[in-house]
Amino acid sequence: MNNKFSLAKFFERFPDNNACLEEIKNIRWPNGIFCKECGKITKFYKIKGINIKPRPAYQCEFSGAHQVSPLAGTIFEKTTTPLQYWFYAIFLMIHTRSGISAKQLQRELGVTYKTAWRMFKQIRMLMADMDSTLLEGTVEIDETFVGGKAKNRTKLWNPDTDQKEVVMGMLQRGGKAYLKHVANTGKWTLLAQIKEHVNPKARILTDEYRSYTHLPRYGYKHDYVNHQYEYARGDVHTQNIENVWSHFKRGIYGVYRIVSKKYLQAYADEYAFRYNNRKAGDKMFDLLLQRITEIRLLKSPKPSLATY
Repeated sequence: MNNKFSLAKFFERFPDNNACLEEIKNIRWPNGIFCKECGKITKFYKIKGINIKPRPAYQCEFSGAHQVSPLAGTIFEKTTTPLQYWFYAIFLMIHTRSGISAKQLQRELGVTYKTAWRMFKQIRMLMADMDSTLLEGTVEIDETFVGGKAKNRTKLWNPDTDQKEVVMGMLQRGGKAYLKHVANTGKWTLLAQIKEHVNPKARILTDEYRSYTHLPRYGYKHDYVNHQYEYARGDVHTQNIENVWSHFKRGIYGVYRIVSKKYLQAYADEYAFRYNNRKAGDKMFDLLLQRITEIRLLKSPKPSLATY
């Protein structure tokens, strides 16, 4: 028997908007809703409109004066897009490895491009890393460049004239990864990110880039591989983080085509979320949906690059 969370299972679980609203209610109040009028936890039933469009709200079975809206304070607040569309967009984002474009979502749902883009933008807010746990053990670190003209995606790239953005990756072998949009590849910028996200007792593996040669001064054990002459030397390599870059850049250049500097961190969060929850399998959908209780802001945070 196939127990995977397939598209058929998705529509069986969420056949309509009411099922999606009920799911959000159960996530926000898993132990029931406390009625202020009754002074206890009571049953709340969905408000049914008479000759008007039903509201996405619930009221106490005893006191109609106390009403709650499961969507308030979430990414779904004040949305006019059907909740089933939102859930389907989440389903698509966790079932892809290289991402899915807003244009594709527009074609599948029949919504406007602006609506599809905003849906993905809000969902990426749920994918932002909220765990500040330090990486430990063996940690691979590397950086990659995003953007610029296609002819500049070679060794002929001139950092003084060709505009590219830097994404730094820190990956614990067998564990999680941090992907950070940083201002530059200067040693102080990279070292500041390492000190913020990597345990000082960790062993760090990098390439031959000179900015990393200062790591031993801060207590880190540092080994590096010179990519001009070798891919790996025993267990000294950065192939795991390079595999993450492979998926990341395949999505950026092959699916999204162009990503603005302003939202690059949000796209990095998307790929980091899928990598960090890769072992969750079909439970990744529920893990992401659970975050609606943790992300309370409707506005995206202002992008800030690490400059030191």
